[in-house]
Amino acid sequence: MEKIILTGDRPTGKLHLGHYVGSLRRRVELQNSGLFDKIFVMIADAQALTDNADNPEKVRQNVIEVALDYLSAGIDPEKTTIFIQSQVPELAELAFYYMNLVTVSRVQRNPTVKTEIKMRNFEQSIPVGFFCYPVSQASDITAFKATTVPVGEDQAPMIELTREIVARFNHIYGPTLVEPEIMLPDNEACMRLPGTDGKAKMSKSLGNCIYLSDTAKDLAKKVKSMYTDPLHVNIEDPGHLEGNTPFIYLDAFCRDEHFATYLPDYANLDELKAHYTRGGLGDGTVKKFLINVLNETLEPLRERRAYYEQHIPEVYEILKKGSEHARATAAVTLDEVRKAMKIDYFDDPSLIAEQAARYAQAK
Repeated sequence: MEKIILTGDRPTGKLHLGHYVGSLRRRVELQNSGLFDKIFVMIADAQALTDNADNPEKVRQNVIEVALDYLSAGIDPEKTTIFIQSQVPELAELAFYYMNLVTVSRVQRNPTVKTEIKMRNFEQSIPVGFFCYPVSQASDITAFKATTVPVGEDQAPMIELTREIVARFNHIYGPTLVEPEIMLPDNEACMRLPGTDGKAKMSKSLGNCIYLSDTAKDLAKKVKSMYTDPLHVNIEDPGHLEGNTPFIYLDAFCRDEHFATYLPDYANLDELKAHYTRGGLGDGTVKKFLINVLNETLEPLRERRAYYEQHIPEVYEILKKGSEHARATAAVTLDEVRKAMKIDYFDDPSLIAEQAARYAQAK
């Protein structure tokens, strides 16, 4: 069996550091590892419209922003198929069939759906499309026969539901679909990077994001405003690491070699943490070090983005070719699904011959 990756993002805004450490950085590593036969990265515009139906221009404009973020992060269109979800209509048809295999109560139990509904204040006015987006995600994954889905931990319930749909489909109609495996970030700090304000999740709507496209000046301003330890009033006070945003970011981004370059008084992060917790180390020093670490991380992305910003027609051509390839791939799976469900009426000569013979005998 081929080893295939499917992953993606909703184009509702520029991608931020949470996306980067949660999945994007890993995607680039996997792309360059040579361990996978095919990699598909989807810009999920159709899914974004489930809660932005009244603002299609927002989604339209952010498709190019996400594409630029992908390319700047190192996603290589020669190795990875980058495509736009709405340009592969086969995905919508697959989702329609899968809806018959899932109950309303099962979707309601999905903790990610519950959180998203509460966050958007939908309450009793949930758009049906939004409510069913976990089924749509199952369609996206299975259409490309993905064996691996690299995502953040908040998407684990979605992969679980996909596996249930695959198992039920194969039980009813015969072995057709592939059950995917989830791939979570291998760094615990990357599981869910908090916002700059210390909130549990970096969110565009909360304005607590550091974007991949931020300038060095914007990044420094955001880091300087980060939530730290409210009890660490004076430098000599012992500091606390739990919930201390700069240290969580350092867990996700810094390496020992960063200290030799930017903070040579310490050999590694453990030494920095030890000094902070016993007192005598100011938040300003920690934040300045973090600024240098993040700028070193993001500078190659800024350079690649600057190139593609000057070659936008080339970006759209990449998306067009990727979408055409994705559609051809999904069409093969859809044909197999139709055959398994016995709705391939015009592609089954034996059916036509059988019905013709049955009615001929009846006369």
